[in-house]
Amino acid sequence: MNQSITPIDPIAFQLGPLQVHWYGVIIGVGIALGLYLAISESKRLGLHPDTFVDLLVWAIPIAILSARAYYVLFEWDYYSQNPGDIIKVWNGGIAIHGALIGSVITALVFAKRKGISFWKLADIAAPSIILGQAIGRWGNFMNQEAHGGEVTRAFLENLHLPQFIIDQMYINGAYYHPTFLYESLWNIAGFILLLVLRRKVNLRRGELFLTYVIWYSIGRFFVEGMRTDSLMLTEYLRMAQVISLVLIAVAAVLIVFRRKSGMAKHAYHDKSNEEVNM
Repeated sequence: MNQSITPIDPIAFQLGPLQVHWYGVIIGVGIALGLYLAISESKRLGLHPDTFVDLLVWAIPIAILSARAYYVLFEWDYYSQNPGDIIKVWNGGIAIHGALIGSVITALVFAKRKGISFWKLADIAAPSIILGQAIGRWGNFMNQEAHGGEVTRAFLENLHLPQFIIDQMYINGAYYHPTFLYESLWNIAGFILLLVLRRKVNLRRGELFLTYVIWYSIGRFFVEGMRTDSLMLTEYLRMAQVISLVLIAVAAVLIVFRRKSGMAKHAYHDKSNEEVNM
């Protein structure tokens, strides 16, 4: 029975010699939905609707490059011997922490040049980012990557998963933990949490984004411990887990520090675009 399982074709369609991969299509959908949400919220908070379009013109390519560079750096033993594979991002191998680093730096520069509060941009973007991450994990599903350790078919069936997920988790003769799904569901829960917080709780500016950082990092820490393809800092330390712990601590300290120092004077729903301080 297992031998007849055929994985989903990672190629969505072809345009002549050009192959369009599901990985790219799914990430594109995540970006489009995130942009729509950010534009809608921007209008409500007094930002020009083109603000995030202008930002993404720079942020998307920089995020992709930084995400790929981050991944390649920690897999340099392989890529130094196979330099032609460095550009093959459609096969997977982009690190979300690298993308976040590139995006934050881009947003900082953009906000300063435009005279807009970075924290306001970050708060508006936070639900869009985590929604994009939730959707993007399904690109890993299509590529049969970012999975966890080996499990039995019975284990997956007991999770009451759809048949197509169970079948796609059958890789090279064995079934694996669908860690892409665990993280996606965690991110969807985080997306809902952020929407509730921004509607029901008038947080200080910057705190919605920092809440996103904490929420995502907690989930990533635990899911990363289950994965079999982690980027390693040392033989025993997984890079994503170390970064997650650092981000949780830094975000928590920033929330407290910015409140006590008066840097978080503006509330989330304040339509002022000025920055008190970084």
